[in-house]
Amino acid sequence: MRYPAALASLMNDAARPDPDALLAELRAQDERARRGKLRIYFGASAGVGKTWAMLSAAQRERAAGRDVVIGVVETHGRSETAALLAGLESLPLRQLPYRGRTLAEFDLDAALARKPAVILVDELAHSNAPGSRHAKRWQDVEELQAAGIEVWSALNVQHLESLNGTVGAITGVRVHETVPDTVLDEADEVVLVDVTPDELTARLAAGKVYLPQQAERAAQNFFRKGNLIALREIALRRTAEHVEDDVRGWRIEQSGRGGEAAPPAWNTSGAILACVGPDEDADQTVRTAARLAGQLNVRWHAAYVETPRLQRLEAPQRDRILAVLQLAESLGAETAVLTGEQVAEALAEQAQRLNCATVVIGRAQPAEGWRRWWPRRTLGRELARAAPGVDIVEAARVESSRRLSRPRRRGDPGVEDSDRPHARWPGYAWAAASSVAVTLLATPLAGVLELVNIVMLFLLGVVGVAMRFGRGPAALAAVLNVAAFDFFFVSPRFSFAVSDVQYLVTFVVMMGVGLLVGQLTAGLRFAAGVSTSRERRAQSLFELTRELSAALEASQVVQLGAAAVQGHFGGRALVLVADASDRLVMPAEAPPGFDPSVADWSFRQGQPAGLATATLAAQPWHYVPLKAPMRVRGVLALEPAHPRWLLIPEQAQQLDTLARQIAIALERVHYVEVAQQALVEMESERLRNALLGAISHDVRTPLTALIALAESLQAPAGSARAVDATEVARAIVAQARQLHALVNNLLDMARLESGIAGGSVSLKRDWQSVEEVVGAAIRAARPALGGMAVRTELPAALPLVEFDAVLIERVLVNLLENAGKYGAPPVVVSARATERTLELVVRDHGPGLPAAVQGREQTLFDKFTRGQAESATPGVGLGLAICKAVVSAHGGEIRAADAVGGGAEFTVTLPRRDPPEPAEPIDR
Repeated sequence: MRYPAALASLMNDAARPDPDALLAELRAQDERARRGKLRIYFGASAGVGKTWAMLSAAQRERAAGRDVVIGVVETHGRSETAALLAGLESLPLRQLPYRGRTLAEFDLDAALARKPAVILVDELAHSNAPGSRHAKRWQDVEELQAAGIEVWSALNVQHLESLNGTVGAITGVRVHETVPDTVLDEADEVVLVDVTPDELTARLAAGKVYLPQQAERAAQNFFRKGNLIALREIALRRTAEHVEDDVRGWRIEQSGRGGEAAPPAWNTSGAILACVGPDEDADQTVRTAARLAGQLNVRWHAAYVETPRLQRLEAPQRDRILAVLQLAESLGAETAVLTGEQVAEALAEQAQRLNCATVVIGRAQPAEGWRRWWPRRTLGRELARAAPGVDIVEAARVESSRRLSRPRRRGDPGVEDSDRPHARWPGYAWAAASSVAVTLLATPLAGVLELVNIVMLFLLGVVGVAMRFGRGPAALAAVLNVAAFDFFFVSPRFSFAVSDVQYLVTFVVMMGVGLLVGQLTAGLRFAAGVSTSRERRAQSLFELTRELSAALEASQVVQLGAAAVQGHFGGRALVLVADASDRLVMPAEAPPGFDPSVADWSFRQGQPAGLATATLAAQPWHYVPLKAPMRVRGVLALEPAHPRWLLIPEQAQQLDTLARQIAIALERVHYVEVAQQALVEMESERLRNALLGAISHDVRTPLTALIALAESLQAPAGSARAVDATEVARAIVAQARQLHALVNNLLDMARLESGIAGGSVSLKRDWQSVEEVVGAAIRAARPALGGMAVRTELPAALPLVEFDAVLIERVLVNLLENAGKYGAPPVVVSARATERTLELVVRDHGPGLPAAVQGREQTLFDKFTRGQAESATPGVGLGLAICKAVVSAHGGEIRAADAVGGGAEFTVTLPRRDPPEPAEPIDR
């Protein structure tokens, strides 16, 4: 059975790829095409031959004609490796002074200037010397890729950040130079360089890996056969994961293009959530979560839950937590700082919100001494109770774990006073003082009040202390108040003995109420602090958005943006904007510590730099590119009052959001200026075309007639071309007057426009007779009216009116000429005086106003507007525009309308006041 063509087309449409997906794929391909490729030679350990394989491939590429350059290669004294350098161009290394020595480092700027097709940059995990642009060499490689240069490099498995702890636990050696896993994951090619452990041991013994003295120590430590087998397995697995990603991406790409392969169905286990705690093994928890996420090919998150107890941690411990969160971000996680009373409940809520199927936590410290017999509530048990449907993975503890930061105690150098927790002893002192005060207050009342009321006074003291100072002082106040009540008020007095057992219940209630109120108050204060912080962030963002919405110039955006950032983070802030040449405009006077070169780099690369980043982290300023939807509009430079704020994910996100709002506002202002400029250009072009069109018709016609008439006068008398000189002269005068009127209109319009714009229209006001001005206008317009009848309807008692007679006469002349061109006789000029105005009306009995302007009659008074766009009637459309300009200069108004009974009428309304009384004659 055959389907019709249309039905077959519909069936084929169902199998067509999604246009949005194709567009996204095309964009990704374009981005990949502009970005240089990265090839990594990956091995289990040093000595497997990564550099030798990389140089061998470089020699083959050079022989094939490609431009291959060596940026930096470490031969480690191996002769066979050094022999492969022959014939390859090598860039000179950059010399950097450091602590009395000179270090040779890879010259990134020279490589960017040379811009070869392929560049070899060995030792990808290398840490650059202080003073370099980037802290790590892999960051140099990323900048080379962004410049479109293909990079080849080498990497050992122990240098991967997520495997650093695992390899350290296996070999007992922790390396300090690491590379984020995302660098290997995003590499275009991963070439595994592999040898068997026996072959590698033989190469080590032959001196092909290290010098003899180093080789002997390495064989006894790192290069033991068991270590090499384990490292080889890890390297093979990691390479297989990369290959699997390539295969999966290829299958998805092919299925998206409508290929024969069916779309793959992946059964994912969901995202992973890593719990970052205050323990020193938190970094191992993060690495374990990153490794699991890479193996399962799922997204992962890291979260730290700040409780009221953890809020009292010392500054070094908080810095270590922030460092672990920063490590998680470098490994590809999305980080967050949560707040809550219970860690397990906050984690369970976060896991549910992010759809995380697995939570990775650190293994609890084993209890020591008598504590091992005491039942404990571990985080794993509480989390299992709060989220029974979530898998819980405990990360192993690594005793040889490298600490990200060592907690510093008070008094250590480098610990500022502002970083130390506030002293808590005043709260306990006030708790003791309140107990004494309540005791002194209740002592004289002991004979008046019952003991139950005395208890209420002590409870009131506990509540007051809890409200003001929190949980700990409230507990102390409860204990002291119970002791004071027992000692001073319960029989036998002045003794802690209790004669009535019922008072024990009173003591327990007082103690319980004190502790409960303290706990509740501390929780409320913590929640209030969290709410205040969130409200402050939201308020600053709202205020900035509201103020930026009203900004119309880039200078206003710069001032508002810098003020908002400085108000939220303190310190100093600068908003630098790019000029028309796409160059960053630096401040005239740079503040201390501000580096224009770093700001320019951040602008060019579109990446943050400086403080709290991986690029030039020693800088005291933090530089954020202002990324708008279209392009980077500038740089936000910030020197915060508290540098550690930039390490907090919420504060970093707040800064990014503020920068985003500033960038969008700058782009909006830019396009507003572009739109205004385009509108001005369009209007100028319209006026230009109208002026040229009018002049080409109304100037060329008189000039052509004048030329023809002048030529006719040159014909000799008696010839066939001879004409009457008198008639020709009369025609020349008529054409010249028409051309003169046109030029006068143009000059008058230009003079009036410039005078109105500059506020300098000079009016020669005087008390004038309306009859005289109307009569002068009719006489002046008679040549244009020809034989058309003009009738006046002027009351005999018209008062004198103060105006510029010459200009008002010009208005009436233009209106009469307009009636003569487009109207029919008779033309009627009338006037009427009211208490505060004078109305002059010019009416004709023609067809009325054009149908095209019905309902928008005021457009007739625009420049270069004619009643009939294309007609034989001369004129450039300036007469009515001049009338409007003159009347507006007098403070009046002019309007056009269809007259009752046919025709068009133009009404001029001028303001008036009573004329002065005439002076009495002097008798002589």
